[in-house]
Amino acid sequence: MPRIILTLLFLLTFIPTISAKCLKIGLLVAVEQKSIFEKYGRPQRSAMSGGFNVYSYKNREYQLFVINSGVGEIAAAAATQVLIDVFKVDLVVNFGVVGALTNEMTVAENCVVEKIVHYQFDLSGIDPVKKGQYLGFNSEFLYTDTALINKALKVYPSLKKVTCASADRFVANKDEKDELHTLFGADICEMECAAIFLTCHRNHIPCIFIKAVSDSLTGDGKEYYQEYLRAAALCLDITDKIIRNL
Repeated sequence: MPRIILTLLFLLTFIPTISAKCLKIGLLVAVEQKSIFEKYGRPQRSAMSGGFNVYSYKNREYQLFVINSGVGEIAAAAATQVLIDVFKVDLVVNFGVVGALTNEMTVAENCVVEKIVHYQFDLSGIDPVKKGQYLGFNSEFLYTDTALINKALKVYPSLKKVTCASADRFVANKDEKDELHTLFGADICEMECAAIFLTCHRNHIPCIFIKAVSDSLTGDGKEYYQEYLRAAALCLDITDKIIRNL
């Protein structure tokens, strides 16, 4: 067989390996940026985009773009769109700390979000929908990616699948926590998940949410400040293992 044909056959065999796409992962955090630097060290690159600092880490399997959104749904939506539009991520991962809505969700309990309800969103006064239900969705619940959840559980089987109540409000009152659990069956509450999910959904980008409890059912802001750094570090360890096995 002519040498040139042998060379072409070799190249055709080798090209898929050298052109394999490096997975681009956007890691969005609200207030847990310190744990990122403690775990990964100095970023290889940093950039300012859309008013957000974005830090880049890269290895053979993936490139990680870390963005610190700040607190709240609006900031989280904007940061998510930056990851998608500017850094062209294939997947958005959100890790962070949350409040517990049940006694079972103790401090530092780790979980993966199965469904989200944006409980402050309410069109029921003008449309035949439930509180929290967005037009185009069949219920008040926003269901996350089952395949990604299963991958996370394969890596870390003890993760608890939970329902997350999300809104622009830090819930410190036990009566309010009990009400969220009663109305929606929610296990945790926080302030970014709904915005991240809806932005990813609109852009057809998968997302996953790994969380750790920083304040218990009877806890408040004081308990949050005592526990959130420890809970965030534990949550990041789990998130890191999951990312490495995607």
